[in-house]
Amino acid sequence: MAALAATSPSGDECAEEEEDELEPGLDEAEPEPESGARAAGGGRGAVLTRRGITLRVLLRDGLLEPGRGVLSIYYLGKKFVGDLGADGTITWQETGQVFGSPSAWATHCKRLVNPAKKSGCGWASVRYKGQRLDQYKAAWLRRHQPHVPSEEALPSEGEEDELPEEEEEENGDGRAPTAEPAAPKRMEEKSKKLPGRSAEQEPTPPGKRLEIKARVPVRYCTLGTRDAARNPQTLVEVTPFAAINKFQPFNVAISSNVLLLLDFHSHLTRSEVVGYLGGRWDTNTQLLTVLRAFPCRSRLGDAEAAGAVEEEICQSLFLRGLSLVGWYHSHPFSPALPSLHDIDTQMDYQLKLQGSGNGFQPCLALICGPYYAGNPGVESKIAPFWVMPPPEQRPNDYGIPMEVEVTYIQDGFLTNDVLQEMSLLVEFYKGAPDLVKFHELWSQDQTYLDKLKGSLASRSPKDQSFTHILEQIYVLLRHSS
Repeated sequence: MAALAATSPSGDECAEEEEDELEPGLDEAEPEPESGARAAGGGRGAVLTRRGITLRVLLRDGLLEPGRGVLSIYYLGKKFVGDLGADGTITWQETGQVFGSPSAWATHCKRLVNPAKKSGCGWASVRYKGQRLDQYKAAWLRRHQPHVPSEEALPSEGEEDELPEEEEEENGDGRAPTAEPAAPKRMEEKSKKLPGRSAEQEPTPPGKRLEIKARVPVRYCTLGTRDAARNPQTLVEVTPFAAINKFQPFNVAISSNVLLLLDFHSHLTRSEVVGYLGGRWDTNTQLLTVLRAFPCRSRLGDAEAAGAVEEEICQSLFLRGLSLVGWYHSHPFSPALPSLHDIDTQMDYQLKLQGSGNGFQPCLALICGPYYAGNPGVESKIAPFWVMPPPEQRPNDYGIPMEVEVTYIQDGFLTNDVLQEMSLLVEFYKGAPDLVKFHELWSQDQTYLDKLKGSLASRSPKDQSFTHILEQIYVLLRHSS
């Protein structure tokens, strides 16, 4: 399983976790206090350190009470909710996993969102009824050991490294504020927020061929801190998870019909195209299955048309029992690599798609490069990517575009939905000034239509009985251009 399922990190990152799971100890040899009063009662050298104060101590002395949903974590726009047991354990409501300490739970949850996260700093991250647990720990010390010098009240190992900007403060109503309105629960509204560039670029004016400028990708390590003067269309090479010694936090399987439809869509125009991805997320296997592509048949700037298309897609998702799991777009003549704008957009989508639920749900981005001269053959390059937040010590850096390993599943047959969508796309782009002229030569001996057929052939289903129907679509396409 690609997901990071460890409930307790190991090594020197986890000193706090290991200490937290121990029963409280005394700095000097002294029997464990039966209550906070005894610890404060002044037994010789009886000083209970901050590290020795566990959830069990706070429960025993009445500062906390067990209950469902009383614990929460807010991290990078995501909320996690847990139950506090009478024995001091934490049960994550999303999966039912049980954790022995706040740090173990915090580390696990944070690594789902950000695999680069090294530690959980749980006492500063986990909240009990809206208040940080380290505040309850400090209250215990003030109540039971007021005589202890301030240097004895050092934070547990790891707490001093917590970055204030990493966590989100709660509002009075217990919700974490966001820079934008919280992602709504309705799929319709959620889908309207996903591709902000939910339509194609402006079409090329009649009689003017698109000027193709080569965009040379840069390595992520060369970017440094965000710079407003940097071109947002700068392409960035993706980074494999193995290159940074991390595991991919989820598995992905994509239907061949999805690739066929988005490849067809991307071939039609010299302008960028955009669409949605529908599928399912299995929290038990950590598998994201992409089952359907939903092209946006609308133009940039036409908000009314875009809204109608998105509403139609929402209805289609609902009727098919699918969830919104990502988006795709094309780079017609450029490499299938994300731009700086794509990276920021994808990071935004990842946070919004998770919505207000308690569990982690990934958001996948696909880029299709149909006519890039660097492709090895007629087959379009379709590249999946996901964005890892920048290192916490450099919060003003760009997100890291990560290469996603994917399993491709060949469908048994071409569905009527896909065939109908292809026909609607041909009709939508009919007569458009940026429609590719499929009768013209793409290479010395192949037309653009030949190129399209060759690319789609690599994504065909097992049953070839649909070929004559595709030929009818090709005829319509030839007449349209």
